Amino acid sequence: MKIPRTARAILACLLISLLFGFSFIFIRMCVIETPLFTMLSWRNIIALVAMTICAKIGFLDIHLKGKNIKPLLLLSLYQPILYYILEAIGVKMTTASESGVMIACIPIVTMIFSIIFLKDKPTKLQAVCMVMTVTGAVIVASIGGVQASGNIIGYIILLLAVCCDAAYSITSQKIQGFTSAEKTYVMCISGTVIFTIGALIQNGMGGTLTQYFTLPFTNSGFLICVLYLAIGCNIIAFLCTNYAISIIGATRRAAFAGVSTVITVIAGVFILGESFTWIQAIATVLILVGATGVNFVGKKKELE
Repeated sequence: MKIPRTARAILACLLISLLFGFSFIFIRMCVIETPLFTMLSWRNIIALVAMTICAKIGFLDIHLKGKNIKPLLLLSLYQPILYYILEAIGVKMTTASESGVMIACIPIVTMIFSIIFLKDKPTKLQAVCMVMTVTGAVIVASIGGVQASGNIIGYIILLLAVCCDAAYSITSQKIQGFTSAEKTYVMCISGTVIFTIGALIQNGMGGTLTQYFTLPFTNSGFLICVLYLAIGCNIIAFLCTNYAISIIGATRRAAFAGVSTVITVIAGVFILGESFTWIQAIATVLILVGATGVNFVGKKKELE
């Protein structure tokens, strides 16, 4: 039995949530002793090599010759380049709870951007469900209390990161004439160029260029982490993201962002031995009910 396109897109969103949910654990393991640009550089290099091999053997449909890729360069500017850089700077300048709360607001900003730039107005019930899922994500992010840094510049940078992610979703939905693989491939190329330049400058100034070039071959833990982030997130998750956005739109795709938070919490409980409180349980229910509502309470024609 053939699975409807909308159902396939929602399944893709669930896979995205699973992959990004576990990514936080691998990032945490990776950046403890590794400079940010070093991790981002190798993550994108490995993803680019893997996608190139897949394209050469015909596993991925990538045909960019003769096409105007300027729209894809704009897409890449928003995500991964600006988002990753701004998020890293913003997280460093603020507290973990503050950054978590700000990032949790991505679905709401995406919905606002969709209304403004795509004229995609959600139903009242969809808007309520979106607020519900964001509320759940904010609760999870602020467990233990929101410690205020008072760093206004840090807040602005995090807000810009949130806007970049929303702009990426909107731009991906608007871009026509390219496959999900082509969008993702150009994102990998752009990320590789920018983050590798950043890594070379960072390691060059620190006198650690040799360590940078040999790190994946001398540190098995780092290699495992960047392989997961490159293959799981940069390739599979972004392929699924671009595909899902093309089918169900930016707003409905963004509603699943909170599900990644749920996955992260569950992974933290079972893998890192973190606690799971009744408040987190309530927040989890809000996220799941809200994400489901955004995707299934729309007009009937939207769900076909």
